[in-house]
Amino acid sequence: SSQNFSEEFAEAARQLKKEAPRIQFGKIDVTHQPDLRKEFNIKTFPTVKLFVNGSREDPIDCKGVRQASAFITWVKRRTGPSTVLINSTDQAEALIKADGLAVIGFFRELHNDSVEVFCETARDVPEMPFGMTASEDVCAAYGIQKNTLVVFKKGKPVHNEVLEEGRQNKLGLTRVIKTFTLDLVTEYNIETSVKIFDVPVENHILLFTPTNSETFSAIYENYKSAAAEFRGKILFVLVDTNEGRNGRIFEYFRIRDIDVPAVRILNLTSDARYKMPADEVTVENLREFCQSYLNGKAKVHLSSEEIPEDWDKMPVKVLVGKNFNSIVF
Repeated sequence: SSQNFSEEFAEAARQLKKEAPRIQFGKIDVTHQPDLRKEFNIKTFPTVKLFVNGSREDPIDCKGVRQASAFITWVKRRTGPSTVLINSTDQAEALIKADGLAVIGFFRELHNDSVEVFCETARDVPEMPFGMTASEDVCAAYGIQKNTLVVFKKGKPVHNEVLEEGRQNKLGLTRVIKTFTLDLVTEYNIETSVKIFDVPVENHILLFTPTNSETFSAIYENYKSAAAEFRGKILFVLVDTNEGRNGRIFEYFRIRDIDVPAVRILNLTSDARYKMPADEVTVENLREFCQSYLNGKAKVHLSSEEIPEDWDKMPVKVLVGKNFNSIVF
């Protein structure tokens, strides 16, 4: 909530006043400042912008950061170095083991496009520590030969991404890294819904199923296997159909008891919804569905009510999605 964020923002201001006194914090109620609201194109609340060197032009947007600690890191990385320079294996180990998640860039040399993109990405992911190294010893210790970004979780490498000159983009890397702040499959509920929408992946796949059914564990294993293949491209979400508080999401996708287990893909940008053509939740069916969606070949699913039995009895016919095309066209 705005109130909660306001408290975190104030806490960050208090801490940074000691560490970085040159950074000034301010709060504006734009309901009383329509000119400022228009000038800086404020559409959602709360909005945080960082103004650099006294310029009103192109302030930097701070999105999806809610905790004081992450906000402090975000500001520090925008106003100073965004990554820690690692010169020894001990330093690397300390960074990896200090936190649940850590990212290290292993490079041949520290002046190229890949390093630039890596540092830019670090600025946008304040939730985890970033380090980089060009030490041959450190690269050898982790068996790295090419410019590579490695995500570590609880001290173990969970993702390797080779960084090729001119090939990588910041959003792509941010997307992959941020998915590790969530589980491979994230169960949808009031608490996780905010986190799910904070990860910049616009493609979400949702499995609707009761988690206490006899077939659940087999279906869930298949779903997790597919999730590992499409990590960073599609976000895998589980919706427990036995949980009453998930009612609104069933309505949104028009899911009925008779439909489950059901699998849908949602594109957040266009709000388009897609239905998995196959009924069985197998790894093969999930893979085919995800692949056809990413290739732009999946058909948009227009949920429809059933055709009423007496739809054509009266002079004014009753149309629903299922009979609209055939009657009108």
